[in-house]
Amino acid sequence: MKRTNYAGLIDEKYLDQTVTLQGWVQKRRDLGGLIFVDLRDREGIVQLAFSNEFGEEALKVAEDMRTEYVIEIVGDVKSRGEGAVNEHLHSGKIEVHVTSAKILSASKTTPFYIEDDINVSDELRLKYRYLDLRRPEMQRNLRIRSKITAATHEFLDANGFIDIETPYLAKSTPEGARDYLVPSRVYPGSFYALPQSPQLFKQLLMGAGFDRYYQVARAFRDEDLRGDRQPEFTQLDVEMSFMNQDEIMDLVSDWVAAIMKRTVNYYLDKATIPVLDYADSMRRFGTDKPDMRFGMELQDLSALMADAEFGVFANAIKNGGEVKAIVVPGGANHYSRKDIDKMAQYVTRFGAKGLAWLKVGDEGVSGPIAKFLKAKEAALLETTNAKSGDLLLFAADNANVVAATLDALRRRTAQELELIDENNWAFAWVVNWPLFDYQPEEDRWIAAHHPFTMPNEEDLPLLATTEGAHQAHAQSYDLVLNGYELGSGSIRIHQMDVQEKMLAALGFTKEAAHEAFGFLLEGMEYGFPPMGGIALGLDRLAMLLAGQDNIREVIAFPKNSKATEPMTEAPTPVAKAQVIGDLKLTAPVYADVTAPNMAEE
Repeated sequence: MKRTNYAGLIDEKYLDQTVTLQGWVQKRRDLGGLIFVDLRDREGIVQLAFSNEFGEEALKVAEDMRTEYVIEIVGDVKSRGEGAVNEHLHSGKIEVHVTSAKILSASKTTPFYIEDDINVSDELRLKYRYLDLRRPEMQRNLRIRSKITAATHEFLDANGFIDIETPYLAKSTPEGARDYLVPSRVYPGSFYALPQSPQLFKQLLMGAGFDRYYQVARAFRDEDLRGDRQPEFTQLDVEMSFMNQDEIMDLVSDWVAAIMKRTVNYYLDKATIPVLDYADSMRRFGTDKPDMRFGMELQDLSALMADAEFGVFANAIKNGGEVKAIVVPGGANHYSRKDIDKMAQYVTRFGAKGLAWLKVGDEGVSGPIAKFLKAKEAALLETTNAKSGDLLLFAADNANVVAATLDALRRRTAQELELIDENNWAFAWVVNWPLFDYQPEEDRWIAAHHPFTMPNEEDLPLLATTEGAHQAHAQSYDLVLNGYELGSGSIRIHQMDVQEKMLAALGFTKEAAHEAFGFLLEGMEYGFPPMGGIALGLDRLAMLLAGQDNIREVIAFPKNSKATEPMTEAPTPVAKAQVIGDLKLTAPVYADVTAPNMAEE
C-alpha cells in the first residue's frame, strides 16, 4: 500500500485521519491485551497501539512482532492520553491505533541495539554497518553530508560553474602520497593509477576554455590512516580562470557560507574570517591549521632565555633553536606532577626530548626548573602575563619540534580543561605559504602544496636557481575550521617555462619532467589562461558539522584503521584467472598460486 508519510513525521496535522506507515520495530511493550510498538524510519519514531478494540487481527500480528522486524500498518491517528505526551518526539502528542498490520520481514536478534550512544567496538559496528546505519545518529550524519553536496550544487550552478567528471583510471605521476594501482589486462605490465585528486585534469579543462569547473570528486591515496583520513575520500573540487587569489577566496567564502546556512542554519559573515600569513600562523599557534576558538598562543622567550642558567634553554638557543611557551589558564591547580609526566611522555612523539614546566602561585613560580630561572622570574611572568593558578609549559629545540610540541599541548590542554566553545565555528584563511618544504627524514625538498602552484609574482626571479626557488613563497590559500584544514587552494602555473623551473627545483631533469607531465607541459604551449582553485574535503567538513571526531562517522561504508572493510572483508585475494585472463604476466603474486616464477606457468 502507498505510505502516507514517514513514521517520524506523523503529528497533530493527521489527527483522526487513517494513515499507512512502514518501517522497523524499535521497541515492543506487551501490557496484556494492549501492545505498544515504536515504529522507526529515517525521520524518527511514532507510537503504535494495538488492541482488540482497534483491530483483533492486527493485535495477533503484533504478538509476533520483535525488535527490527519490518512491518506495514494501517491505523487511525489519535491524541495520546493525558500525561502520556513525549515532548522529545515530533510525533509525541499522538499515537496510531492500528486497524490492520503485516510483517514484511523478520529479523534475528541484532548484535547491538539500534540506538544512539551504544557501547560497542568500532569493528563490530563496521562489520554490521547496515545495522549501524539504522541508528538515528548515523542517519543524521549522512543527511548533513547530503545537505553539503546539495548546497554545493545549488551555489556553484547559480554562479556559472559546470559540473564535469574527470577519469578514475589515469596515469601514475610522481609527488604526493602513494598511488593505488590498477593493472591493465590489455597492456600487460602497465598500470592505471586511481586519482589522488583531479588536479591535472581540471587545469586542462581551464586550458580547454571551461572557465568555471566543479566536481564532487572521489580521490584515493595509499597512506596511513588517521581519524580525519581514509584511503578513499571525497573532494568538493573547483577551478576557475581569470580570477586572482582574493577573488577566489571571496567566492569560496560565499560558497562555504551557503553550506553553513543549509546544513546547520548558521550565518557566516565572510568579513569576519581572519586572513593569517603562514609565518604568522606558525609563530602564534605552531601550526598551519590553527584552532582559533581559544587563546593560549605560543610565546617566544628565546631572547629572554639566551643567557638562562637552565642549560637546556641556553643550549637550544646557542644551537640555532628557540624557546617558546604556552600559558595554560588554571592548569597549575588542575594538573598534578603525575599528569605532567604523562604530558612529557606524550610530546616525545613530536620529537621533544622532555617537557619543562612551571606552576604559578601567589608566592611566585614552582617546579623542577624554578631554581634555575629565579633571576628571570619577574621578567618571565611579565612577558607571558601568567597569573596565579596558571601552568607554563615550555619547549626548547629546533623550530619544527617546538611548533609541533606546543601545538599538540595547546590543543590537548584546552580540550581537557574545557576551554573550547564547541558551538563556535572559527574559520580562518592561511595564505602566503612557502613554495617548498624540506623533508629532513627524506633529505629532499617537496612542494608544500603541489608542483603546479604559482609562486608569488615577486618571487618568480628566484626560480632561476634551485637554491633560490626553495626560498620562494606561493600564491596559496588554505581554509581552516576549528583546527582542521577544510581545503587547500592556490593559483596555478599556466606557463610552460615557469612549470619547468618549478619541476627542476624539485629535482626533475627536463626529460623526466616531460616523461611525467608532458601532456600538461605541451598543453601550456597552446595558450593556457591564469587559473586557480581549491578542493574542500567533504568528509572532514561533514565530520565537523555533525559534531563528530572521526570521518568514519559521516561515511556510509568506511575502512577501518587498517584500511580494511570488515563487512565485505575487502581487500581480499582474487583468483589467478581474474588477474591474468588470457595474458602471460611476469612473476606476480596471486592468492591461489605459490609458484615463485609465474613465467613457468
